[in-house]
Amino acid sequence: MNNRVLNWIILIVLALTWGSSFILMKRGLDVYSSDEVAALRILIAFLFLSPLIFKHVKKPLLKHWKGFLGMGVLGNFIPAFLFTKAETGISSSLTGMLNSLTPLFTLLLGVLLFKTKTRWINAFGIMIGFVGAIGLLLVGKRVDTDNNLLFGFYVVLATICYGLSVNIIKKSLNDVNSITATVWALMFIGPIAGLYLFGFTDFTTRLANNPMALNSLGYVSVLAIFGTALSVIIFNVLIRNTNALFASSVTYLIPVVAIGWGIMDGENVQMLHFLWIGLILIGVYLVNKKPLEAS
Repeated sequence: MNNRVLNWIILIVLALTWGSSFILMKRGLDVYSSDEVAALRILIAFLFLSPLIFKHVKKPLLKHWKGFLGMGVLGNFIPAFLFTKAETGISSSLTGMLNSLTPLFTLLLGVLLFKTKTRWINAFGIMIGFVGAIGLLLVGKRVDTDNNLLFGFYVVLATICYGLSVNIIKKSLNDVNSITATVWALMFIGPIAGLYLFGFTDFTTRLANNPMALNSLGYVSVLAIFGTALSVIIFNVLIRNTNALFASSVTYLIPVVAIGWGIMDGENVQMLHFLWIGLILIGVYLVNKKPLEAS
């Protein structure tokens, strides 16, 4: 198998993994509360990667602790809770569509807070993407549950957190291996998630009494191991084998997978959804039109 074919396989695997995250959250919510699903996801991902602590957690790397903390809290902890909370009010497919805002906020926050250089075409892409997001929220308000705008904004807040995390990684952790950074980040937030799960939720009661509890736990475990822990490693391989522009094209495929799962699960997906998600993806394309350089 040549490298080109392998890279495309990795890209498709990533798209399937991240695009399936939203339906896996939904299956977890069949039994557990949104907070429990989020805390479980973080804790299981931490436990899965914990054997790597001995190799990757070294004292000299303590100088990067602020970056690791920012990556953990903004790139994993807060979004995990926001996404599951959002899916208590909107469909998994709409959540996956709104997740496409991440590259737009990455650029916008980079320009505003991290002095990232940009071009007019990138700024135009941000505006187009935001118009698409507003359209998605308004369509969702008609076809989903009451207070849809509120639950949609949970996803928007999560993508803002992702955008901050990406910029923090670029600024503070650029010289740190991505596996090492992931292990450190989860080491900061994993124990907190575990403490919250077992000390402040009804997780153990649900696990003991609900006949579907183990089934839902299995879905959340797949989400944690593949959607949080292993996907970062695979994504790093893709970037190393190709370039950031090719790797970022996974952004275009994630909502396609999320929509596919939503349709198969009987969710209400309309033609207007495709119109507005298309506008967001055009914005993402324009944002990535030229390589961005930090000053």
